[in-house]
Amino acid sequence: MKKTLVFLLLSFVLHHLPAQSNLTQLGQLPDAVFESSGLIFLNGKLITHNDSGNTPQLFEIDTVSLEITRTITITNANNIDWEDIAQDDTYIYIGDIGNNLGTRRDLTIYRIPKSIFAQSDTVSAEKIDFSYEDQTDFSDSGNSDWDAEAIFVLDEQLVLLTKQWKTNGTLAYAFPKVPGTYSAIRLDGFAPEGLVTAATYNPLTKTLYLLGYTSVLEPFVFRVTGLLPNAIFGGDITKVNIDLGFAQAEGIAYTDGNRYLISTEEFTLESPMINLPSLLFAFTADDVPNNNTVPDPDLEPKPGVDSLILFGNKGANLLEYRMSTNKPVLGQAVFDISGKRIRFNTGSDVTPDYIDISTLRTAIYYLALYLPDEVLTKAFAKY
Repeated sequence: MKKTLVFLLLSFVLHHLPAQSNLTQLGQLPDAVFESSGLIFLNGKLITHNDSGNTPQLFEIDTVSLEITRTITITNANNIDWEDIAQDDTYIYIGDIGNNLGTRRDLTIYRIPKSIFAQSDTVSAEKIDFSYEDQTDFSDSGNSDWDAEAIFVLDEQLVLLTKQWKTNGTLAYAFPKVPGTYSAIRLDGFAPEGLVTAATYNPLTKTLYLLGYTSVLEPFVFRVTGLLPNAIFGGDITKVNIDLGFAQAEGIAYTDGNRYLISTEEFTLESPMINLPSLLFAFTADDVPNNNTVPDPDLEPKPGVDSLILFGNKGANLLEYRMSTNKPVLGQAVFDISGKRIRFNTGSDVTPDYIDISTLRTAIYYLALYLPDEVLTKAFAKY
């Protein structure tokens, strides 16, 4: 839901400060997703959706060109107030959870199998309906504490984080991630002194990142470690030193063990005249994977390794490869000739014996395969 934001206009110029060195502005998002409100990173692509009142669609975006490569329509869903998107190994979860006035009795999570999502541009979703166990008043009291814009998956449950307009904090609620109707159980809370608008839980590092903004539209990011299914904020919480400037930050997603994407919504104001486009940013963290099996994505590859054979790469959408070893591939990366990494897959996104290169432009690249104790690299051409 598009909100009317009350903020201190005099502070506007104070928040246009230079970004930190680990923050990069990747560019402007397409006009079709000007209200990008949630993010996930899947199979090398960014998946996002718009805010309330828009079409019930997901948009697949190439992270290099920032062009929409596919639009997926959820045929049995309405976008009443889609606010966030999450994933696990099997499903995508879309949160129709916006509840600015606190009056909604139809809060829903739409669940889509990844296998179907990958094969069709029209999909039907299962529904996970819920209500808050401790909400008894559904009257319209203006901006309420029953609004929510953040969801993530933790083990076998979905966790929702509220966006508390009155108390400027967030509460964590949990319910099962399978279709049904549930009473969301209140867990614990946190006071970031602002509005939480998105969350992403990185299973590679067991780390939760919260995104939001203050009353003056100053974005913030918090890092949460040591969380448990019944105690989200019981571990360590630290604020990440990232300055996005003046922005309505709405989406955050992990791409690998140490890299994250942030999206902002288009923001306009007539007096004074302010027009901020919907942008995409990236930042890096220094999280250490618990099992030490996530490769270093910043390792620059060098060509000429004979133990890696590539074929089927001339004009094909899939680059196939064969190795002279049976060691598992922990990660796949593609670098351009300048050494810049433009693709990095880990975990369930690693496909055996091939990597998708359909979005790459015509050029020379290097493929890097991360094994437990070595990195295999080889140059290839995309025609």
